[in-house]
Amino acid sequence: MQMINAVTPLEEARAILANSYDLRFTKSVQRATAKIYDQVKDQVPEVEWPFFAPLISQINTLKREKDAVILAHNYQTPQIYHGVADIVGDSLQLAIEAGRVKQSVIVQCGVHFMAETSKLLNPDKTVLIPDSRAGCSLASSITPEDVLAMRAQYPGAPVVTYVNTSAAVKAVSDVCCTSSNALDIVEAVKGDTVIMIPDQYLAQNTAKKTKKKIVTWAGACEVHETFTAADIAELRLSYPGAKIIAHPECPPEVIDVVDFSGSTAGMINWVKTKKPPKVVMVTECSMSDNVASESPGVSFLRGCNICPHMKRINLENILWSLHTTTEEVTIDAKIAAPARAAVQAMIDMSSKGD
Repeated sequence: MQMINAVTPLEEARAILANSYDLRFTKSVQRATAKIYDQVKDQVPEVEWPFFAPLISQINTLKREKDAVILAHNYQTPQIYHGVADIVGDSLQLAIEAGRVKQSVIVQCGVHFMAETSKLLNPDKTVLIPDSRAGCSLASSITPEDVLAMRAQYPGAPVVTYVNTSAAVKAVSDVCCTSSNALDIVEAVKGDTVIMIPDQYLAQNTAKKTKKKIVTWAGACEVHETFTAADIAELRLSYPGAKIIAHPECPPEVIDVVDFSGSTAGMINWVKTKKPPKVVMVTECSMSDNVASESPGVSFLRGCNICPHMKRINLENILWSLHTTTEEVTIDAKIAAPARAAVQAMIDMSSKGD
Protein backbone atom coordinates (compact mmCIF):
# COMPACT_ATOMS: atom_id res chain seq x y z
CA MET A 1 0.00 0.00 0.00
CA GLN A 2 1.37 3.39 -0.95
CA MET A 3 1.90 5.74 1.99
CA ILE A 4 0.96 9.42 1.68
CA ASN A 5 2.80 11.97 3.80
CA ALA A 6 0.07 14.24 5.05
CA VAL A 7 0.90 17.91 5.61
CA THR A 8 0.03 18.95 9.13
CA PRO A 9 -1.70 22.29 9.75
CA LEU A 10 1.44 23.63 11.43
CA GLU A 11 3.65 22.62 8.54
CA GLU A 12 1.18 24.06 6.06
CA ALA A 13 0.98 27.34 8.00
CA ARG A 14 4.77 27.60 8.14
CA ALA A 15 4.98 27.03 4.39
CA ILE A 16 2.41 29.74 3.70
CA LEU A 17 4.16 32.19 6.01
CA ALA A 18 7.52 31.44 4.41
CA ASN A 19 6.04 32.12 0.97
CA SER A 20 4.27 35.29 2.09
CA TYR A 21 6.98 36.93 4.22
CA ASP A 22 10.73 37.21 4.13
CA LEU A 23 11.74 35.38 7.28
CA ARG A 24 15.48 35.51 6.73
CA PHE A 25 17.74 37.00 9.36
CA THR A 26 19.15 39.78 7.19
CA LYS A 27 21.35 42.68 8.19
CA SER A 28 18.35 45.01 7.99
CA VAL A 29 16.30 42.76 10.28
CA GLN A 30 19.22 42.54 12.68
CA ARG A 31 19.46 46.33 12.80
CA ALA A 32 15.69 46.79 13.12
CA THR A 33 15.49 44.42 16.10
CA ALA A 34 18.80 45.32 17.77
CA LYS A 35 17.21 47.38 20.56
CA ILE A 36 14.73 44.62 21.30
CA TYR A 37 17.46 42.00 21.51
CA ASP A 38 19.54 44.22 23.75
CA GLN A 39 16.61 44.21 26.18
CA VAL A 40 16.10 40.43 26.14
CA LYS A 41 19.64 39.16 25.54
CA ASP A 42 19.93 37.76 29.06
CA GLN A 43 16.72 35.75 28.59
CA VAL A 44 16.92 34.75 24.89
CA PRO A 45 20.05 32.86 23.75
CA GLU A 46 21.88 34.56 20.89
CA VAL A 47 21.66 31.40 18.80
CA GLU A 48 17.83 31.63 18.86
CA TRP A 49 17.58 35.27 17.85
CA PRO A 50 17.96 34.68 14.07
CA PHE A 51 14.71 32.67 14.24
CA PHE A 52 12.77 35.15 16.39
CA ALA A 53 13.94 38.45 14.87
CA PRO A 54 12.40 38.06 11.37
CA LEU A 55 9.06 37.05 12.90
CA ILE A 56 9.14 40.05 15.24
CA SER A 57 9.97 42.38 12.35
CA GLN A 58 7.16 41.06 10.17
CA ILE A 59 4.60 41.10 13.01
CA ASN A 60 5.40 44.71 13.87
CA THR A 61 4.99 45.71 10.23
CA LEU A 62 1.82 43.68 9.66
CA LYS A 63 0.03 44.88 12.78
CA ARG A 64 0.28 48.46 11.51
CA GLU A 65 -1.03 47.43 8.11
CA LYS A 66 -3.94 45.56 9.71
CA ASP A 67 -4.74 48.35 12.21
CA ALA A 68 -4.09 45.89 15.02
CA VAL A 69 -2.92 46.22 18.61
CA ILE A 70 -1.24 43.39 20.50
CA LEU A 71 -2.09 42.87 24.17
CA ALA A 72 0.20 40.53 26.10
CA HIS A 73 -0.06 39.14 29.61
CA ASN A 74 2.95 39.20 31.92
CA TYR A 75 3.31 35.42 31.47
CA GLN A 76 4.13 35.68 27.77
CA THR A 77 7.69 34.94 26.65
CA PRO A 78 10.20 37.83 26.47
CA GLN A 79 10.25 37.82 22.67
CA ILE A 80 6.49 38.48 22.69
CA TYR A 81 6.37 40.70 25.77
CA HIS A 82 9.21 42.99 24.65
CA GLY A 83 9.26 42.23 20.94
CA VAL A 84 5.73 42.73 19.59
CA ALA A 85 3.36 43.69 22.42
CA ASP A 86 1.89 47.19 22.45
CA ILE A 87 0.25 46.82 25.85
CA VAL A 88 1.41 44.48 28.63
CA GLY A 89 0.08 43.83 32.11
CA ASP A 90 -1.90 41.61 34.43
CA SER A 91 -5.55 40.70 33.92
CA LEU A 92 -6.85 43.96 35.41
CA GLN A 93 -4.49 46.16 33.42
CA LEU A 94 -5.30 44.37 30.18
CA ALA A 95 -9.04 44.52 30.87
CA ILE A 96 -8.88 48.27 31.43
CA GLU A 97 -6.61 48.93 28.44
CA ALA A 98 -8.70 46.71 26.18
CA GLY A 99 -11.58 49.14 26.59
CA ARG A 100 -9.39 52.07 25.54
CA VAL A 101 -7.73 50.82 22.37
CA LYS A 102 -8.42 52.67 19.13
CA GLN A 103 -7.36 49.99 16.65
CA SER A 104 -10.02 47.90 14.91
CA VAL A 105 -8.26 44.58 15.60
CA ILE A 106 -7.05 43.25 18.96
CA VAL A 107 -4.64 40.32 19.11
CA GLN A 108 -4.76 38.83 22.60
CA CYS A 109 -1.54 37.12 23.63
CA GLY A 110 -2.79 35.27 26.65
CA VAL A 111 -5.36 32.62 27.43
CA HIS A 112 -8.90 32.38 26.07
CA PHE A 113 -10.78 34.07 28.92
CA MET A 114 -8.59 37.16 28.42
CA ALA A 115 -9.56 37.31 24.75
CA GLU A 116 -13.20 36.97 25.75
CA THR A 117 -12.80 39.88 28.17
CA SER A 118 -11.36 42.04 25.41
CA LYS A 119 -14.29 41.10 23.18
CA LEU A 120 -16.79 41.90 25.93
CA LEU A 121 -15.33 45.39 26.25
CA ASN A 122 -14.98 45.84 22.48
CA PRO A 123 -18.04 44.18 20.92
CA ASP A 124 -17.58 46.03 17.62
CA LYS A 125 -13.89 45.19 17.22
CA THR A 126 -12.29 42.04 15.85
CA VAL A 127 -10.58 40.14 18.67
CA LEU A 128 -8.13 37.40 17.73
CA ILE A 129 -6.35 34.79 19.81
CA PRO A 130 -3.42 33.07 18.09
CA ASP A 131 -4.37 29.69 19.58
CA SER A 132 -7.88 29.15 20.95
CA ARG A 133 -6.65 26.04 22.80
CA ALA A 134 -4.89 28.32 25.29
CA GLY A 135 -7.19 27.60 28.18
CA CYS A 136 -7.07 27.87 31.98
CA SER A 137 -7.55 25.32 34.74
CA LEU A 138 -9.56 27.85 36.72
CA ALA A 139 -11.88 28.70 33.83
CA SER A 140 -12.53 25.01 33.18
CA SER A 141 -13.22 24.25 36.85
CA ILE A 142 -16.66 25.87 37.04
CA THR A 143 -19.82 26.18 34.94
CA PRO A 144 -22.77 28.61 35.00
CA GLU A 145 -24.87 25.80 36.50
CA ASP A 146 -22.39 25.52 39.37
CA VAL A 147 -22.74 29.25 40.06
CA LEU A 148 -26.54 29.09 40.01
CA ALA A 149 -26.44 26.18 42.47
CA MET A 150 -24.29 28.25 44.85
CA ARG A 151 -26.69 31.18 44.53
CA ALA A 152 -29.54 28.87 45.53
CA GLN A 153 -27.57 27.64 48.54
CA TYR A 154 -26.67 31.17 49.66
CA PRO A 155 -29.61 33.33 48.57
CA GLY A 156 -28.84 37.03 48.40
CA ALA A 157 -25.07 36.62 48.64
CA PRO A 158 -23.27 38.53 45.88
CA VAL A 159 -21.11 36.51 43.50
CA VAL A 160 -17.60 37.85 42.99
CA THR A 161 -16.05 36.01 40.08
CA TYR A 162 -12.37 35.93 39.24
CA VAL A 163 -11.68 37.09 35.68
CA ASN A 164 -10.09 33.67 35.08
CA THR A 165 -13.50 32.35 34.04
CA SER A 166 -15.55 31.97 30.88
CA ALA A 167 -17.93 34.67 29.68
CA ALA A 168 -20.79 32.28 30.46
CA VAL A 169 -19.76 32.15 34.14
CA LYS A 170 -19.27 35.91 34.27
CA ALA A 171 -22.81 36.30 32.89
CA VAL A 172 -24.32 34.73 36.04
CA SER A 173 -22.12 36.73 38.40
CA ASP A 174 -22.51 40.16 39.99
CA VAL A 175 -19.00 41.51 39.58
CA CYS A 176 -15.59 40.27 38.51
CA CYS A 177 -12.30 40.68 40.32
CA THR A 178 -8.61 40.10 39.70
CA SER A 179 -5.84 39.25 42.12
CA SER A 180 -5.03 42.99 42.12
CA ASN A 181 -8.39 44.12 43.42
CA ALA A 182 -10.00 41.04 45.01
CA LEU A 183 -10.08 42.47 48.54
CA ASP A 184 -11.37 45.85 47.36
CA ILE A 185 -14.19 44.23 45.40
CA VAL A 186 -15.18 41.96 48.31
CA GLU A 187 -15.28 44.94 50.66
CA ALA A 188 -17.27 47.00 48.14
CA VAL A 189 -20.13 44.55 47.52
CA LYS A 190 -23.12 44.52 49.85
CA GLY A 191 -23.67 41.88 52.49
CA ASP A 192 -21.70 40.01 55.12
CA THR A 193 -21.45 36.82 53.04
CA VAL A 194 -19.76 36.77 49.64
CA ILE A 195 -19.52 33.92 47.14
CA MET A 196 -16.00 34.14 45.69
CA ILE A 197 -15.23 31.84 42.78
CA PRO A 198 -13.52 29.82 41.41
CA ASP A 199 -10.00 30.08 42.92
CA GLN A 200 -10.15 28.58 46.41
CA TYR A 201 -6.71 29.91 47.35
CA LEU A 202 -7.28 33.47 46.21
CA ALA A 203 -10.56 33.33 48.16
CA GLN A 204 -8.88 31.89 51.26
CA ASN A 205 -6.08 34.46 51.13
CA THR A 206 -8.64 37.25 50.71
CA ALA A 207 -10.74 35.90 53.59
CA LYS A 208 -7.80 36.49 55.95
CA LYS A 209 -8.04 40.21 55.25
CA THR A 210 -11.78 40.78 55.61
CA LYS A 211 -14.43 40.27 58.28
CA LYS A 212 -16.91 39.05 55.67
CA LYS A 213 -17.70 35.36 55.31
CA ILE A 214 -16.21 34.06 52.06
CA VAL A 215 -17.83 31.06 50.39
CA THR A 216 -15.31 29.31 48.14
CA TRP A 217 -15.23 26.94 45.18
CA ALA A 218 -12.68 24.13 44.79
CA GLY A 219 -10.88 25.57 41.75
CA ALA A 220 -7.15 26.23 41.52
CA CYS A 221 -4.49 27.48 39.13
CA GLU A 222 -2.34 24.59 37.95
CA VAL A 223 0.72 26.86 37.94
CA HIS A 224 0.37 28.01 41.55
CA GLU A 225 -1.46 25.24 43.42
CA THR A 226 1.54 22.90 43.49
CA PHE A 227 3.77 25.24 45.49
CA THR A 228 4.14 24.30 49.16
CA ALA A 229 5.59 25.79 52.34
CA ALA A 230 8.30 23.13 52.08
CA ASP A 231 9.22 24.51 48.65
CA ILE A 232 9.68 27.96 50.17
CA ALA A 233 11.86 26.54 52.95
CA GLU A 234 14.00 24.78 50.35
CA LEU A 235 14.32 27.99 48.32
CA ARG A 236 15.50 29.86 51.42
CA LEU A 237 18.19 27.21 51.98
CA SER A 238 19.23 27.29 48.32
CA TYR A 239 19.24 31.09 48.02
CA PRO A 240 20.30 32.63 51.36
CA GLY A 241 19.27 36.27 51.67
CA ALA A 242 16.97 36.21 48.64
CA LYS A 243 13.53 37.78 48.94
CA ILE A 244 10.74 35.39 48.00
CA ILE A 245 7.51 36.78 46.61
CA ALA A 246 4.42 34.87 45.51
CA HIS A 247 1.11 35.17 43.72
CA PRO A 248 -2.07 34.95 45.87
CA GLU A 249 -3.25 31.99 43.77
CA CYS A 250 -0.74 30.00 45.86
CA PRO A 251 -2.05 28.07 48.91
CA PRO A 252 -2.30 30.13 52.14
CA GLU A 253 0.54 28.17 53.78
CA VAL A 254 2.81 29.48 51.02
CA ILE A 255 1.60 33.06 51.35
CA ASP A 256 2.20 32.87 55.11
CA VAL A 257 5.93 32.27 54.70
CA VAL A 258 6.95 34.51 51.79
CA ASP A 259 8.21 38.09 52.00
CA PHE A 260 5.50 39.57 49.80
CA SER A 261 2.35 38.44 48.03
CA GLY A 262 0.64 40.26 45.21
CA SER A 263 -0.75 40.13 41.71
CA THR A 264 1.65 40.02 38.79
CA ALA A 265 1.51 43.82 38.62
CA GLY A 266 1.93 44.01 42.38
CA MET A 267 5.02 41.81 42.28
CA ILE A 268 6.53 43.85 39.46
CA ASN A 269 5.98 47.09 41.35
CA TRP A 270 7.40 45.57 44.56
CA VAL A 271 10.61 44.52 42.82
CA LYS A 272 11.02 47.87 41.09
CA THR A 273 10.40 49.75 44.33
CA LYS A 274 12.33 47.57 46.79
CA LYS A 275 15.11 46.58 44.35
CA PRO A 276 16.27 43.56 46.37
CA PRO A 277 19.70 42.21 45.35
CA LYS A 278 18.21 38.74 44.92
CA VAL A 279 14.59 37.72 44.42
CA VAL A 280 12.62 34.56 43.73
CA MET A 281 9.22 34.97 42.05
CA VAL A 282 6.97 32.06 42.97
CA THR A 283 4.76 32.22 39.90
CA GLU A 284 4.94 31.58 36.13
CA CYS A 285 8.48 31.42 34.75
CA SER A 286 8.24 34.02 31.97
CA MET A 287 7.20 36.57 34.59
CA SER A 288 10.72 36.57 36.06
CA ASP A 289 12.28 36.80 32.60
CA ASN A 290 10.22 39.84 31.66
CA VAL A 291 10.77 41.69 34.92
CA ALA A 292 14.50 40.86 34.91
CA SER A 293 15.03 42.76 31.67
CA GLU A 294 13.45 45.84 33.27
CA SER A 295 15.22 45.56 36.65
CA PRO A 296 18.99 46.06 36.38
CA GLY A 297 20.87 45.21 39.54
CA VAL A 298 18.33 42.61 40.68
CA SER A 299 19.30 38.94 40.40
CA PHE A 300 16.29 36.74 39.60
CA LEU A 301 16.57 33.17 40.89
CA ARG A 302 14.46 30.28 39.69
CA GLY A 303 11.52 29.07 41.74
CA CYS A 304 8.74 28.97 39.17
CA ASN A 305 6.38 26.81 37.13
CA ILE A 306 5.53 27.05 33.43
CA CYS A 307 1.94 27.62 32.29
CA PRO A 308 1.45 25.27 29.30
CA HIS A 309 -1.57 27.28 28.15
CA MET A 310 0.27 30.60 27.97
CA LYS A 311 3.07 28.88 26.08
CA ARG A 312 0.66 27.92 23.28
CA ILE A 313 1.04 31.51 22.09
CA ASN A 314 4.18 32.05 20.04
CA LEU A 315 5.52 34.39 17.37
CA GLU A 316 4.61 32.03 14.55
CA ASN A 317 0.95 31.80 15.43
CA ILE A 318 0.77 35.53 16.15
CA LEU A 319 1.98 36.20 12.60
CA TRP A 320 -0.42 33.56 11.29
CA SER A 321 -3.31 35.13 13.24
CA LEU A 322 -2.60 38.55 11.71
CA HIS A 323 -2.04 37.09 8.24
CA THR A 324 -5.32 35.15 8.19
CA THR A 325 -7.37 37.19 10.70
CA THR A 326 -7.91 34.05 12.79
CA GLU A 327 -8.85 32.77 15.36
CA GLU A 328 -11.66 35.26 15.99
CA VAL A 329 -13.35 35.33 19.39
CA THR A 330 -17.14 35.55 19.39
CA ILE A 331 -19.58 35.60 22.31
CA ASP A 332 -23.30 34.91 22.20
CA ALA A 333 -25.22 38.18 22.62
CA LYS A 334 -27.38 36.77 25.44
CA ILE A 335 -24.25 35.97 27.43
CA ALA A 336 -22.27 39.04 26.40
CA ALA A 337 -24.52 41.71 27.94
CA PRO A 338 -24.57 40.40 31.56
CA ALA A 339 -20.93 39.25 31.35
CA ARG A 340 -19.91 42.73 30.17
CA ALA A 341 -21.81 44.25 33.07
CA ALA A 342 -19.87 42.12 35.57
CA VAL A 343 -16.52 43.13 34.04
CA GLN A 344 -17.50 46.78 33.82
CA ALA A 345 -18.67 46.76 37.44
CA MET A 346 -15.16 45.58 38.42
CA ILE A 347 -13.51 48.30 36.37
CA ASP A 348 -15.83 50.96 37.83
CA MET A 349 -15.17 49.80 41.40
CA SER A 350 -11.43 49.68 40.76
CA SER A 351 -11.44 53.19 39.33
CA LYS A 352 -13.22 54.53 42.39
CA GLY A 353 -10.47 53.08 44.54
CA ASP A 354 -7.61 54.74 42.62
